[in-house]
Amino acid sequence: MLYFIVYLFLEVIISVNISSAIGGLATFFEIVISAFVGLMILANFKTTLRENFMAVSYNCIDLKEFQSLNLFTIIGAILLIVPGFLTDIIGSLLQFSIFTTMLVNRYNVKSNKCKKEDEYNNLRKDDDVIDVEIISDNTSSK
Repeated sequence: MLYFIVYLFLEVIISVNISSAIGGLATFFEIVISAFVGLMILANFKTTLRENFMAVSYNCIDLKEFQSLNLFTIIGAILLIVPGFLTDIIGSLLQFSIFTTMLVNRYNVKSNKCKKEDEYNNLRKDDDVIDVEIISDNTSSK
């Protein structure tokens, strides 16, 4: 309950300051445009989900990061739909993967262990290959 009151207080203060600086018409357009962007993100969420599935399959992220990244994308889109400047700022930040990755990893930088499975399998197959030269003793009589 306390967090909601703090959020509400910050939202009102930020919204009043920004609205008075940019005007009523610009505030209206900002609310409409941010809601439209949030709806478009939710509508195109399947693309983000597919990219995150690919990252999991290439071992770039683990399952916990996969769940958190998708959750942050949905929460960010919903925050963009809700009117208010603070929610729009937070929702926009949650759409960028660098911010969500920092939140997921808690500021631990993950090494670049992203190898595609095809590259990994090709490297393993090449270890067992012996190069040979085949000489044909094909003698054809004419």
